[in-house]
Amino acid sequence: RIVAAALADLIKQADSVVIMGHRMTDLDALGAAEGVLRICKVCDVPAVIAVRRGATLAGSLIAGFEKAGCADDFIEPERALENVTKRTLCIVVDTYLVHLLESMEIYERCGSVAVIDHHRKAAGYMENAVLVCHEPYASSASELVAEILQYVGGKDDRPTRLEAEALLAGIMLDTHDFSLHTGVRTFEAAAALRRWG
Repeated sequence: RIVAAALADLIKQADSVVIMGHRMTDLDALGAAEGVLRICKVCDVPAVIAVRRGATLAGSLIAGFEKAGCADDFIEPERALENVTKRTLCIVVDTYLVHLLESMEIYERCGSVAVIDHHRKAAGYMENAVLVCHEPYASSASELVAEILQYVGGKDDRPTRLEAEALLAGIMLDTHDFSLHTGVRTFEAAAALRRWG
């Protein structure tokens, strides 16, 4: 709840938000990014997901969102750079390491950075983040974002069915269909996603 409130405050203070994961974006990174994009929409702040369509492991998920009319939610990192200012917030999901970022240029140019990750801290982590949601016990970044989403906005601000499915896909990928790294909170997050469709 505290992290959700802090993240929402940071988003509302920004002119715009760029969300990105690690290079070769997978289902967990993209699912978490979609969840964060929903939070930005709830906060009524313009946001995009920076992802290289030619170098992603989540192409089918992106195609699903494009088919649903959400193509504008995704942008190539080079194009995203054109609109980045010192009032832009960069939200990084599913990695804590600078050298794994989808775009180092976006990270360096944004005025502030927030991180949501579940990997163990290693050399090369981001030291300048103003908000860090780093929980190594969590199964996935999607699990963490699904938890945060429960404390943002009202009942009408819940994720769409497609967004909920993207978050579930991220959890399922990183847990190998709920067989590894799962805990009580993993199933609670999955239950929330089921309630959202």
